[in-house]
Amino acid sequence: MIVVNAVKVFFNNWIYPVIFFGATLIIFFFSGFENARSHYFQNIASIIFCIGLLLLIVSSIFQFFRKKWREGLLSFVILIGGIIFVLIWTFIYAFVIPTIDGDKWADNLEIPKNIELNKPIDLTFIVPIDDSVRNIKKQFTDLQLYNSVQKGIYQYDFWIGKIEKGTIYLKAFEITQEIELSEDRLKGKSEIPVFNPGDSIVKFGSLKDFTIYEGDWDKPYAARFEVWFKSEATGRERKLFQKKYIIEGWMR
Repeated sequence: MIVVNAVKVFFNNWIYPVIFFGATLIIFFFSGFENARSHYFQNIASIIFCIGLLLLIVSSIFQFFRKKWREGLLSFVILIGGIIFVLIWTFIYAFVIPTIDGDKWADNLEIPKNIELNKPIDLTFIVPIDDSVRNIKKQFTDLQLYNSVQKGIYQYDFWIGKIEKGTIYLKAFEITQEIELSEDRLKGKSEIPVFNPGDSIVKFGSLKDFTIYEGDWDKPYAARFEVWFKSEATGRERKLFQKKYIIEGWMR
């Protein structure tokens, strides 16, 4: 009963959903200044913003239903203004700020000269799914990285023979200091289900992007990418393969 009364009070006064929505915008704004290695606050801020957005939509509809046209219209205008603000701030955060400062993470890193390093293959928006670049056939276990829509954003393919049902995913480490890269997100973003009952080499890949956040554009450094496997049957995890690449971070 208390909850029902609280909901009634919240929506009866149209200004309450507006204030809550404004608070979510402030939280969303400041979440953009979070350290690049940790994105928990950004994720929470995005969820809170979506809740505020939903509540303001409900409030606007509720005001129109009660024939309070002025309040409903103002709520709707504030709603559109908030969405425009988020879109503009997201653009500034993703494209403008990185080109101005970056995170300076790779400034003092040196690329080792005594090891073999590979380069990711470039993809573009116009590369179709069945393009020959992604249809390479291999007779051995291998990992191939691809540069995706922006520097620091990648896709990958992995070739392997017989393997039980499970999931593969990536881990990445800066080579000279053994620092794990994008530790909080890389596993989830790079997971691919696998199963190959035969002995022939099969390619597993995904068109889903993953991001390496450490580093700035045009400041390459050496990284080791490890392919890990988690068995569906036992839940055990083990490393299958590793390969070294020259990469760049996404700056934020």
